[in-house]
Amino acid sequence: MDTHVDAIHISTKDEKSTSPDVEAPLQMAEQSNGEFEEVKALRQGLHQRHIQMIALAGTIGTGLFLSSGREIARSGPLGAFLGYLVMGSVAGTVTLAVGEMGTLVPLNGGIVRYAEFFVDPALAFANGYNLVYSYLVSIPAEIVAASVLVQFWSDLNSAIWITIFGLIMLCTALVFVRVYGELEFFFSTLKILLIIGANIMALVITCGGGPNHESIGFRYWRDPGPLVQYLGISGSLGRFLGVWTSLNNALYAFSGIETITVAAGETKSPRRAIPQATKRIFIRISVFYIISIFMIGLVVPSNDPSLDHSSGTASTSPFVIAATRAGIKVVPSIINAVVISSAWSSGNSNLLGGSRVLVGLAVHGRAPKFFTRLNRFSVPWVAISLYGLFMCLGYMTLSSTASTVFDWLQDLVSITTLTNWLTILVTYLRFFYGCKKQGISRKSLPWATPFQPYITWAALVVLTVFLITGGYSTFIRGHWDNETFVSSYINIPLFLILYFGYKYICKTKIVALDDIPIQPFIDIANRNVEPPQKPKKGLHKLNILWG
Repeated sequence: MDTHVDAIHISTKDEKSTSPDVEAPLQMAEQSNGEFEEVKALRQGLHQRHIQMIALAGTIGTGLFLSSGREIARSGPLGAFLGYLVMGSVAGTVTLAVGEMGTLVPLNGGIVRYAEFFVDPALAFANGYNLVYSYLVSIPAEIVAASVLVQFWSDLNSAIWITIFGLIMLCTALVFVRVYGELEFFFSTLKILLIIGANIMALVITCGGGPNHESIGFRYWRDPGPLVQYLGISGSLGRFLGVWTSLNNALYAFSGIETITVAAGETKSPRRAIPQATKRIFIRISVFYIISIFMIGLVVPSNDPSLDHSSGTASTSPFVIAATRAGIKVVPSIINAVVISSAWSSGNSNLLGGSRVLVGLAVHGRAPKFFTRLNRFSVPWVAISLYGLFMCLGYMTLSSTASTVFDWLQDLVSITTLTNWLTILVTYLRFFYGCKKQGISRKSLPWATPFQPYITWAALVVLTVFLITGGYSTFIRGHWDNETFVSSYINIPLFLILYFGYKYICKTKIVALDDIPIQPFIDIANRNVEPPQKPKKGLHKLNILWG
């Protein structure tokens, strides 16, 4: 029987618990057991190891494996490395901010819920639909990417693979969230193994251990050089623009890293699992991105024509190009297989995140109430079904004309990551200064991140500059491009229209620092002490990825 989730309602200690078999509300309210009512309606199927692995590798899609080569071609090995290093630091800061808030308020919807409580309901509305649009387009995009990758081996029509991947993804999302957790755990493990193996292969090639026994070292950093003259502009300006482009592109490579709290209401022991997962984000950033882009820059020259060619299959992977140049033949098929799973896994993560964001909006009446309905497995089946319907956008790629429209839709998604991160940072600063205004010690929080608010302010400044300069290339003589300009800036007026439009219609106000409900959340956390973590035994002590 369906369950329904409803708006906020504060229950008393004497109220009787509601069975999930009736119209039970999914609320911010406190239950008689000291926890949120929302948690009762949902099933805590995500365990600590699921959250840990999803945080480590869950959102790694085709970007790192396939598109990273273009970063080397456009920015050079040093430029790409600097881009990933700087944006990795910003991404880590964003994740720390959302992790701290999610530990205190472990409800589904992530930033949509925090913005509601700590800033302004209008901000939750604007950013919520910003994210909903992003997920509606990015899910079919990942399905299309997986279907194109299959063409590395098969000549079957892409529509067949789009249908198969979409149906499997939809069926997976409609059953227990534990199934999603186990699948992501498995695929994340594959991605981690591939990245580690690819980096070891790159190191061996660099040292002359490949079939051709040619030692490379830093040869490609000397010729064609560490930086590239971007857009054909000579001198230091061209090299600077190459690095700046790498910074912008690296931002989107890290997109999705902030979603570790989006299903907090379905996470077991979230006040322990979320902080541990967040801390390991820096391991993921260092090992999976920064080291990988550094190794790619060692084994493939930036002027290799294959780097800037996009076929959508493993043949354009910089790791495959490096293996081919070294005479290793078995690598392309291995990488293609894992990248297929990565694309599908990334789409699967987006389906979970998108449906929970939509539920988070609907709980407070910012989306139709029917999106809060749960099926017998306690998952929001109506919200998931909406995203399943929009998976059909993937079929647009089968027509050349419709494919152009779909490409535009994808371009408009890119900037949503930037606006989402800015919303997270602004919300966190309001939360931080709310604690300070109310005299609440950070030591009383379930988990407080270090170096605050300085790192958040620094990240906010960096992202604001990127927001303003995102389409800089269109203002250079001879490089105007309608698609680049629109995709870089259209989200800004749309976001402002959503924010001020909702604010005008619903007469919402920015929550005063004195009125931000921080202490009530702390009280709920203190009354709902989670069981201590079981100590590691035997070989489990060697496990550094989770637990």
